[in-house]
Amino acid sequence: MVQAAVLRAAGEPMRLEDIDIAGPGPGQVRVRLAATGVCHSDLSLAFGRLRQSLPTVLGHEGAGTVVDVGEGVIGVAPGDRVVLCWAPPCRECWFCTVGEPHLCERAADRSTRPYATAADGTALYPGLSTGAFATETVLPAMAVLPLPDDVPLEHAALLGCAVMTGVGAVLNTAGVRRGESVAVLGLGGVGLSVVQGARIAGATPIIAADRSTEKLALARTCGADETLVSGPDLVQEIRARTGGRGADHVFDCVGTAATIRTCWSMARRGGHLTVVGIGGKDDLVSFSALELFYYARTISGCVYGSMDPDRDVPMLLEQVRSGGLDLGALITRRIGLDDVDSAFAEMEAGVGARSLVVF
Repeated sequence: MVQAAVLRAAGEPMRLEDIDIAGPGPGQVRVRLAATGVCHSDLSLAFGRLRQSLPTVLGHEGAGTVVDVGEGVIGVAPGDRVVLCWAPPCRECWFCTVGEPHLCERAADRSTRPYATAADGTALYPGLSTGAFATETVLPAMAVLPLPDDVPLEHAALLGCAVMTGVGAVLNTAGVRRGESVAVLGLGGVGLSVVQGARIAGATPIIAADRSTEKLALARTCGADETLVSGPDLVQEIRARTGGRGADHVFDCVGTAATIRTCWSMARRGGHLTVVGIGGKDDLVSFSALELFYYARTISGCVYGSMDPDRDVPMLLEQVRSGGLDLGALITRRIGLDDVDSAFAEMEAGVGARSLVVF
């Protein structure tokens, strides 16, 4: 049996339960989790803001050790250390074949199929196809990527979402170049990864903003040149630090209509806004036809950092080895599986960066 935090209905507290996970079947691997990050996407799923079949085991940002493999699996074996990939590309759909595997149309298929059974016989679904708020999970072999022995599993868990999304937003989605200015709003695990990605890209200055002064200190550790408490004068403060023009690149790691409008105004004429945070479907943003013409800014959504996991995880691991990425700096709290709901509450309150479930 496997212990898991089970969400029975949206908005309810999760319950620790013993569940039965079958397999691994053909093409699958079974992984014993070492650590799982608590991501804002998990919070959105838990409260029904994003769609997820219920009841479910959430958690998608994990790393652990392979304990068993199914028929036909190559590339990983029992005892291998791996990071989980919650959106593994199929390599066959149209998006995959045109070089956009982060938009794979089959990546979320598994989240709609039961993968485990509760003690009362109820079928359970894997949150974001992964089910990592549990001591073990079973995934397709293409959803795990090998890890070298010199990267701690606790730190490696964050590669599965926060780091791939944040660093990828800078290097892949926005294509930040050396010497360009960057402003980042929202300094959770993803926002701090954006700051580190901007440092890797050679951006200058890197300006980070958040409501929390604690997070501003974290941003400086991650490479921000300047930090600002977000408030009504934030746009003017950003312009004052970028020659009166605004930043070349702005990253909204919150994703509400209000923050998107603010970040749009933080970008210079001809600048680029990348929306990394996930907002609500009814939270509408409006722009006038004239400002779209006059400011000549571009705005891009960002899914999974526009990453190809097979290509980009090795690059991120090299950055970890060289000191370009400090994964430990993103972790502000280590918790047990029974503390996920309290981590959600802290996230809603804007406290801390990444809570990490350590098994």
